[in-house]
Amino acid sequence: MTIHDEHPFMPDPEDRDPVRRFRGRLAMPVTIVTSGPPGSRAGLTVSSVLVMEGDPGEVLLLINPNTDLWDAVADTGRLVVHVCSSEHRRLAEVFAGREPRPGGMFAGLAVTDGEWGPVLDGLSNRIHATVTATDPAGWSGMVRGRVDRVEVGGMEDPLLYFRGRYRTLG
Repeated sequence: MTIHDEHPFMPDPEDRDPVRRFRGRLAMPVTIVTSGPPGSRAGLTVSSVLVMEGDPGEVLLLINPNTDLWDAVADTGRLVVHVCSSEHRRLAEVFAGREPRPGGMFAGLAVTDGEWGPVLDGLSNRIHATVTATDPAGWSGMVRGRVDRVEVGGMEDPLLYFRGRYRTLG
């Protein structure tokens, strides 16, 4: 519940960044990207993701360079991209830093520490990748990775990010 009809700190529509407004009209997948060894796990909800077919396949991510995930990716050179379905909405909120979880974002989760980083056992669609490049990209950092392993499971209702909110197709 709130006393405001709109976000109290949101600029007026005519003052908002047009690039950001345009990007907000693109429905994007919701993923959780993880990296880091046991004891130094890091994760973040990421919606700016591209996957390219090829030999080898590649993944491209935009990540805030001021995050623990950026540091873990830089330190290890590896990462895991997990695709979220509608049932993972709260988990996406936790990894986005919007919903606190006592003990940290990995607390209470079934996690397997793998060669590419922490694997969230409840999310069956994953890419395991080795980082091939990191570059500045606008206010983000771009991470490019070689797809080393792909796991594809069932998914009925993917979680999407559209106009500042999580949405589903169902």
